[in-house]
Amino acid sequence: MTSSITAAARTLTDDSPQLLLRGYGFGERIWKRVRAGARSAPMGLLGDPAIFVRGAEGVEVFYDEDRVHRHGAMPGIVQETLFGHGSVHSLDGQDHRHRKATFLDVAYEDEQVERLRPHLVAQWRSEIDEWVAGGDRSAYDAAVGAFGRAVMQWAGLPGTPAAKTRWAARLAQIVDGFGVPHSPEYLLAWVNRRWSDRHAQHLIEAVRDGDLDSEPGTALDAWSWHRDRAGVLLPARLAGIELQNSMRPMIAVARFVAFAAKELHDRPEWRERIAAETAERETLDGGPLAVAFAQEVRRTAPFVPMLPARAVTDIELDGQRVAAGDRIVLDILGTNLDDRSWERASEFTPERFIGVDDYEALPAFIPHGGADVATGHRCPGEKLAIAGLATAIAALSHPGVTILGDGLEVNTRRLPTKPASGGRVRATGAGGGCPFHRR
Repeated sequence: MTSSITAAARTLTDDSPQLLLRGYGFGERIWKRVRAGARSAPMGLLGDPAIFVRGAEGVEVFYDEDRVHRHGAMPGIVQETLFGHGSVHSLDGQDHRHRKATFLDVAYEDEQVERLRPHLVAQWRSEIDEWVAGGDRSAYDAAVGAFGRAVMQWAGLPGTPAAKTRWAARLAQIVDGFGVPHSPEYLLAWVNRRWSDRHAQHLIEAVRDGDLDSEPGTALDAWSWHRDRAGVLLPARLAGIELQNSMRPMIAVARFVAFAAKELHDRPEWRERIAAETAERETLDGGPLAVAFAQEVRRTAPFVPMLPARAVTDIELDGQRVAAGDRIVLDILGTNLDDRSWERASEFTPERFIGVDDYEALPAFIPHGGADVATGHRCPGEKLAIAGLATAIAALSHPGVTILGDGLEVNTRRLPTKPASGGRVRATGAGGGCPFHRR
């Protein structure tokens, strides 16, 4: 039976303020309006009537481009700060597929993932050495630097390791600040966005002017010469934004690393298993246990709570209806933790991912978006993210380092969030070290 709640009635209550007040508890409040296990619920968002959807059924509707478009749905304070003006995230249809194809070439193809792996391993070896020698960077801060240097080298960017680390910190702060528009962190995110856009634009212009060489196959080369559907080069500023969108998701994975540190601290048996696996394989890269642990971190960690879109036709799902032009909102965290989609959904159980190679076939597994990566809005950098997170988990399992228990509490009202300390890491004893991280 279709809900009798009218659009006019629903707009009387706008749930937007509750997102700021409740953070990741926002979804629970919405779902209390409907029966247990419902796939959709009524809500209001930014003055518009909307439906909140979850589970495989919600994912199917949300990513159906015949019924739903992303253009104009993302609030400007998020779109402009996090993704950049005119980025691929705001496109639909053929324009989206055309630009997305370059992202697939740059980040999704297996050879691109293989190109990144040695950079990840080298950077995390360095972080282990720093910790064993007495360094005190948190897991989060180490990940921002390690991922930033690795992905910028992979992308073909010039600059010293120190310069790459500084830019990575700016990109990480943009991710940290975009979700708190009431705070100074949001203003700082705007400053860093402007600086990063100018810097990336200058790199694109330098390549086009012949002042900077770009290696074929790299993100820098691809975006310097990307042409739109009419055959026109992207404006240098927009090309620079897409260059950043090829790198920033990798740096954003540092937040998952902080959650991984928390889970590894709470599960010493998994640290031991992953350390043994890494030692046996003689590499930090690609261990099946580390990958399974990474996937479960991505499933359970609160990261992006929801995504909005606009209905282009009237949509009905599980008794709720939204009219064309109104919003449909996908509950990301609620889908990743959906009791109808996952066995023991609320438990942290990495074993569920052991032997699961085709994670994209899991319709309710959407930490990086859902549907087909080529035609939908699934992030093409997801493979890179998994490789990076698994390498970090192997590094954090090194017997020469210890993850401290203080500061691992999580403020679920802040968007985005992470363990408060970022996961403090210190040397274990004298830290003579196991030789596997040097291989």
